[in-house]
Amino acid sequence: MFDYETLKLIWWLLIGILLICFAITDGMDMGVGTLLPFIAKDDSQRRVVINTIGPHWDGNQVWFITAGASLFAAWPPVYGTVFSSFYFAMMLVLFALFLRPLGFDYRSKLENPKWRSNWDWAIFIGSAIPPVVFGVAFGNLFLGAPFSFDLYLRVTYTGSFFELFHPFALLCAVVSLAMIVLHGAVWLQLRSDPVIANRAPKIVTYSGVILLTAFGIAGLWLTQLDGYLLTQITDTNGQPQLLNKTVIKEAGAWLNNYQLMPWTMSFPIATLCFTAMAIGLANSKKPGWAILCSSLMLASIITTAGFSLFPFILPSSSFMNSSLTLWDVVSSKKTLNVMLIVAGIFIPIIIAYTTWCYVKMWRTVTLEEINANNHSAY
Repeated sequence: MFDYETLKLIWWLLIGILLICFAITDGMDMGVGTLLPFIAKDDSQRRVVINTIGPHWDGNQVWFITAGASLFAAWPPVYGTVFSSFYFAMMLVLFALFLRPLGFDYRSKLENPKWRSNWDWAIFIGSAIPPVVFGVAFGNLFLGAPFSFDLYLRVTYTGSFFELFHPFALLCAVVSLAMIVLHGAVWLQLRSDPVIANRAPKIVTYSGVILLTAFGIAGLWLTQLDGYLLTQITDTNGQPQLLNKTVIKEAGAWLNNYQLMPWTMSFPIATLCFTAMAIGLANSKKPGWAILCSSLMLASIITTAGFSLFPFILPSSSFMNSSLTLWDVVSSKKTLNVMLIVAGIFIPIIIAYTTWCYVKMWRTVTLEEINANNHSAY
């Protein structure tokens, strides 16, 4: 169907697209959940906030599952290395995510204010921790992870959980959290009662300024940070050989792709433009256009990270030649071809069903609706 090299590139792009879809959909409801204790002033307003994402939050997670399954099937060495090396970080995300369905389903079962307040904070924790951990994870991709393979391709990880919190990784966490808060605030402006919607533009402005500042500082930091260069690889169209390559470090190397492929500079520039446009449109009370710009902003940020790292997926700081690249972490050619057919069938179905759900359930959630459906609404 396709040659092996092309398939490797297609799956790099496809996994990137799945991550973007996850960020746009699940990032939106995580942003709303993060804002829950702050943007709503009483119980009825908090129920409005929750019900803006009530019909969609669980369906949005299909993109997370799809991305994880694709990672397992297309890039098994990456999946195995990440989930064994960053075990505690993955467990932190998993246990945080446990709180979201519990909070949504049990919060309004009792009238007790303390009960509801506790679940509000549980939803906040379950919504804020995953983007922070994902941001830290992306930051550590640029720093390199302390792992290596032996001759039998058994992985050894020598780092610790607390070593993940490097200042650069924490800066990336700020970018990650700020972008989902901005996205969630725009969604609330679009879908919630005017009492809540009118508070959203200020949050969009503050989170946008923080995002632009952190994103700019991260870009400047990368000019001084030691990056990785793939100087020799046997055959990008051949069978994967994890250790048969040469990787070196060089200051500012993460920006080399922007010199080799100048058109990729459009993505960081687009990040700045779409963030500024989202802020302006939110303050002009045009949330429909603002949500489009915030979605494109998320896509631009993830694409910027992907092209900066290219062709690396997970660099190794312990033994640089153990670094994982898109050329040597893939499954067999036949597996990638079969999976591409499966993806070509099911991803359009997921997109069509998700679009139908959003269109069918589209409405502004008002205080009157919550009070009228006190026993059936979240």
